[in-house]
Amino acid sequence: MAFWIKRSGTIDAPITRKEGSIIERCIDKNGQRSITHYDVIEEKNNFSIVHFILETGRTHQIRIHSKYIGHQILGDSLYGEASPFIDRQALHAYKLSFIHPITKEKMKVTAPIPKDMKDIIDL
Repeated sequence: MAFWIKRSGTIDAPITRKEGSIIERCIDKNGQRSITHYDVIEEKNNFSIVHFILETGRTHQIRIHSKYIGHQILGDSLYGEASPFIDRQALHAYKLSFIHPITKEKMKVTAPIPKDMKDIIDL
C-alpha cells in the first residue's frame, strides 16, 4: 500500500447501509453526512500510523472513509483484506472523551496500544 500523499485532511463523505447487507456500509450521496479528520503521525515499513478524529459517529466510519480515499485499515477483511500481521482490524481508540449521561461530568478514558499493534509498529 502506498504512503499517504496528503498528510492531513478531512474526509466528508456520506455513509449509508450497503444494499442487501445488515452489516456493511458504503459511501452514497443519499447517506448520512459523515466527517472524519485525520493526521498521519508516522510512516515506516510500508505502514502508516494515523490519528483520526470523528466529527460524526457513523457505524464503521473510519474503516469506510479510509477505504474511500484508498487507504484500507490493516487487517480489515470486510472493507479491505485480511493481514498476516494481525488477526483483526488494526484500529485502537487510545482516548475517548464524552459527557456522562447522568452526572453530566466530562469523562476522559485512555488505553495503551495493545501488544499486537505495538508489534507491528516495532517491525
